[in-house]
Amino acid sequence: MPDTPASVPDFARWPSFPFEGDLRVKRLDDPVAVEPPRKGEGTAECSSCSAPDDAYIWVSERWRVRAMDRPTGLPMVLILESRSHFDLGDLPNLLAAELGVMTVRLERAIRSLDGVARVHVNRWGDGSAHLHLWFLARPYGQLQLRGTFLSLWDSILPPISESRWRENLALVAAWLAEFGGRQLAEPPRIQWRAPSNLSEQASHPVSVDDFGEVDGAEPAVAELVVPMESIEPAADLGELASDVATTQQEDADPADPTGTVDAAARADTDAGTEVKNDDDPNPKGDTDQGGPEVLAAGDSAAAPTGGTR
Repeated sequence: MPDTPASVPDFARWPSFPFEGDLRVKRLDDPVAVEPPRKGEGTAECSSCSAPDDAYIWVSERWRVRAMDRPTGLPMVLILESRSHFDLGDLPNLLAAELGVMTVRLERAIRSLDGVARVHVNRWGDGSAHLHLWFLARPYGQLQLRGTFLSLWDSILPPISESRWRENLALVAAWLAEFGGRQLAEPPRIQWRAPSNLSEQASHPVSVDDFGEVDGAEPAVAELVVPMESIEPAADLGELASDVATTQQEDADPADPTGTVDAAARADTDAGTEVKNDDDPNPKGDTDQGGPEVLAAGDSAAAPTGGTR
């Protein structure tokens, strides 16, 4: 019978160890003669091979990336899988070389998310026979989560919000799609409810609670109605013209209400400053010898050619 350690190992005292209190080590079971088969040893019973592409957040010709079915405690947990049914040691040279590129690319995509400090890459081959690598994001500043126990903390921490989780999935998928493949994860829709009228909007400012779904259903968007009493009627054009005329009379000179004297004075001033040249047949500089064209009271200028307004 295997011996049982008398005390817990030293890592139980590490700051990253997620448990405290009195602990004891389990007894070690006897080894078995033949190990049981893993899940999906053959392609016929392999769940990864039978899974459709829409179960993943990003797919390409030879690789696929999937997430958990719900948010967990870490900002992001993703699994990289080969499309073909291989284990790690069975990869042909092409996929083996691409695995290194995909590992670096996915690590960079996850590390680009807000609030992510490090990305841990793990491979455990005892559960499923189909090649799959785990990528776990450690939150920035959470030093207690550093190290080998990050996967345990993922099950202990409270799950992140689903909206943040879906947004992170869409960002990673879009980052990968920049280098090829197809993005399948989409960001969450922004639900917004408009007020039914302006008075309701003034009495009820928009808050965080106004966004999102109501009882799991699509929120109804009400028609924006402007009350008629809030619209001022247009002013009468006759009254406006009368007001303009009254203002002009008030601003006029009492000694010259028609403005004739001022006009004559301005004409004399212009004539005195004009420089005449007896040799110039067109002293005013008009292009036309007959002087500038003057439209009669009943005439109108011709409309420009080239189109209508």
